[in-house]
Order: sequence, then structure tokens, then C-alpha cells
Amino acid sequence: QVQLAESGGGLMQPGRSLRLSCAASGLMINNAAMSWFRQAPGKERELVARILGNSGSTDYNDSMKGRVTISTDNVKNTVYLQMNSLKPEDTAVYYCNAKGYQWGEPYEYWGQGTQVTVSA
Repeated sequence: QVQLAESGGGLMQPGRSLRLSCAASGLMINNAAMSWFRQAPGKERELVARILGNSGSTDYNDSMKGRVTISTDNVKNTVYLQMNSLKPEDTAVYYCNAKGYQWGEPYEYWGQGTQVTVSA
């Protein structure tokens, strides 16, 4: 059974940094496309960052480039999202996502989400 367990969210002051973690079980992240999405109240879910497990290639939401970094630890089978210079508009639930193929069949999994609130 695949599980994506996010952690690291919380209440943060503007300008601070935060690192979110997504611990995966039941799949190998180096064989998947791992992404972080976020959804703010009343808004659609949007991509924050993506990393391809087999190549390490990354892709970022243009609005967040330069402030966020996605990375992986294949030994821990964990994906991270480092966010710097936090802004109130970063307030959202952040979700981990895994997409790939297993035995020729596509799969997609979501974590339960972790709340990030940026407020003074």
C-alpha cells in the first residue's frame, strides 16, 4: 500500500523559512515524478514544484522560482520542499504527489496534506 506522509507545516512568520517533508512508502521515489502542490482557501490546487526521480530534473511554479527548492533523499525515500522568504500568500495546504508507472500501469497518489500558515 502506497502512503505519502507530509510533515513540517505550521504557523510561520513572514520572511522565515520552512522545509516540508514527504516520506513515501510502497513506492520508490527515484522511479516516480514527485511533486508538491498547494491549495489556498477558495483557490484551485496548483503545482509548486516537481522533480523527476530518475533524472533529478526539476520544474517550478514561475511565481515561486527562486524561493523554493525541491529535493530528494533516495535513501530515506523522502521528498523535501524548502521554502524561503515566506509570504502570507503562501498560506495553503501543501500536498505531496507521486505519479509514475508500475507494471505498465499508470498510478497517482496524494498525501493527506500539511497546513502552512504565514502570518505575523
